[in-house]
Amino acid sequence: MPEREALTDELGVDIDPELLSLALTHRSFAYENGGIAHNERLEFLGDSVLGQAVTVRLFTQHPDLDEGELAKRRASVVSTVALAEVARTIGLGAHLRLGRGEDLTGGRDKDSILADTMEAVIGATYLSAGPDAATALVLRLVEPLLADPDRYGAAMDPKTSLQELAARQGLPAPAYEVDARGPDHDRRFTATVRVGELAGTGEGSSKKQAEMAAALTAWRRLSTHA
Repeated sequence: MPEREALTDELGVDIDPELLSLALTHRSFAYENGGIAHNERLEFLGDSVLGQAVTVRLFTQHPDLDEGELAKRRASVVSTVALAEVARTIGLGAHLRLGRGEDLTGGRDKDSILADTMEAVIGATYLSAGPDAATALVLRLVEPLLADPDRYGAAMDPKTSLQELAARQGLPAPAYEVDARGPDHDRRFTATVRVGELAGTGEGSSKKQAEMAAALTAWRRLSTHA
């Protein structure tokens, strides 16, 4: 596992080592190691810090937008897919403490795990460095998303956005394939969407959620190619 200093350098904030380790501990690792503490409480805290920071930034920077539009923009930035995108930019996956099974099934690149851990890191920052540092971290990480107006529509309705982008580029309509695994009470879905030679994958707790995650991944790649 890479040195934690590399992660704190990416974050640009000093976090108490024990809190950071806790933030990076997935419940699968905790279960395999005698039921030690995991990051879900920190995730709960980080979710609130994230939501407040983004809400205040949008409210103050866009006095012309109504409540509905502000809510849409906030949702697009704090979504699981958006947070996973942020996590990948700082290489968070390499630092996760995962159980063996989760690690072997690609847990280091799962949107849900990356997003939850990102929230836990924000929570750890709040406890370790204070609210101002946590807010500054959130805004530094999500600023590229806030500055990209094209992603608002895509994040809210990625399947339609992908279909429209493919049509504009003269490409075939997106085609989806979905696989499911796990028991009925804990079903996980993985979707793959193909647009010509380009493909995107996504995961979720429902077929619809997985397809939306895959569509947004493909939309980002197709937008980049364009």
